[in-house]
Amino acid sequence: MNELPTTAPDPAAAPARALGERGMALWRRIAEAVERGIAAGTLAPGARLETEAQMATRFAVNRHTVRRALEELSRNGLVRVEQGRGSFVAEDVLDYTVGPRTRFSEWIRRHNKEPSGRTLDLRELPADAAIAAGLGLRAGAKVVRLERLGLADGRPVSIGRHHFPAARFPKLLAALRTADSISDALAQSGVEDYRRQTTRVSARMPTEQEAVLLQLARNRPLLVSESVNVDEAGRVVEFGVARYPTPRVQIVFEP
Repeated sequence: MNELPTTAPDPAAAPARALGERGMALWRRIAEAVERGIAAGTLAPGARLETEAQMATRFAVNRHTVRRALEELSRNGLVRVEQGRGSFVAEDVLDYTVGPRTRFSEWIRRHNKEPSGRTLDLRELPADAAIAAGLGLRAGAKVVRLERLGLADGRPVSIGRHHFPAARFPKLLAALRTADSISDALAQSGVEDYRRQTTRVSARMPTEQEAVLLQLARNRPLLVSESVNVDEAGRVVEFGVARYPTPRVQIVFEP
């Protein structure tokens, strides 16, 4: 990743006394210096900024002043602060267009990025009330649950939790362990195609685990999308709950 340069001269990185004489709060001067780097392209999307200690030394201020600047940049969506990892220039926002056949890999490739992911959880378990309602089952019926972290060029953009009726798809659990995609696993279970029937979107703050997985600050909200997918006969195939980091994803509805 590109890092904020520490050796090249920067007129914005004047001593605290000089900055103060220009009549602007020190933290705002620091924020403006980072903004100029982003606008000029010297700080690329995803670039790691200097540490708070490094910035405090370079700008001749205390770390509290640097932290105030980073908070403002984060609030304006220019920087994301990850607990334990540092501060990074915010990436471009990906449009997630909700359509009848939305597929993760296709969505990511439309943005000229490489899709990938890793399985967080895969098992069979009894459905709670919400999952049962989404799948049209009775509470307690067995479902197959797949939870997966979705990546675009190695950056996390989603956590998807997918639920399938286990009685209807007795071989799906095994298929999901080896298939390249959910679509391939469902095809092995006799579902050649499926489409989005309903989508419901809400927002909330992330849990600690979600923030870590999505490399998201705890003060930035998630978009939460609940969806129901059906086969060509209109039978429910999947009930899904996906979580997206708002600094990197926005959901778009089109006719």
